[in-house]
Amino acid sequence: MTAAIKICGVTTPEAISAVAEIRAEYAGFVFFQRSPRYRPLARAVELASGLPPTVRRVALLVDADDKAIGEIVGALKPGLLQLHGAETPDRARDIAAKFATPVMKVIGVASKDDIARAGAYKGIAERIMFDAKPPKRDGALPGGNAVTFDWTILAGAEIGLPWMLAGGLTPGNVAEAIRISGAKTVDVSSGVESAPGVKSPELIRDFAAAVRKA
Repeated sequence: MTAAIKICGVTTPEAISAVAEIRAEYAGFVFFQRSPRYRPLARAVELASGLPPTVRRVALLVDADDKAIGEIVGALKPGLLQLHGAETPDRARDIAAKFATPVMKVIGVASKDDIARAGAYKGIAERIMFDAKPPKRDGALPGGNAVTFDWTILAGAEIGLPWMLAGGLTPGNVAEAIRISGAKTVDVSSGVESAPGVKSPELIRDFAAAVRKA
């Protein structure tokens, strides 16, 4: 079975076209203003209008308040809210219920102990994303840092709910990442960019080809 694909941080019509062309399952829109992939809500809605209905819209949020979430859900109508901050299980449950939208909690991974944190979101989150913990440096983003982690940590692990692999994936390493981790869904952001925040349609196509050959 071929792994599903999420292209995160789409910012241009060219990237939207490439996402549609490769028949990705998910397209992510970033609502964290420090990220080079951030686009205002009105622009994100405009971009999302170019997606076919088969591509699920994902809104990436970092400790967003209810007002911001309400505006995003109302305008973008995402199929999934990606919680990429310090959202607790209680907060994740509250968001999913209040906005009637499934959530995906992102867990930063540096060691096997981090994987166990997923269990706290069972019955709350639709799925988990395992991403590399951000580097300990000033200005580091919660994600999209082109950093990988030890994929063997996930091999054969009992997670308890569906999960997605992220963190430093590229056309050159995604097949190995799938083979080692057993991921059924993979997420890429900086690994298909020609410049920070600028997706390369060619690299998106290369990534998809690598996933489908894995």
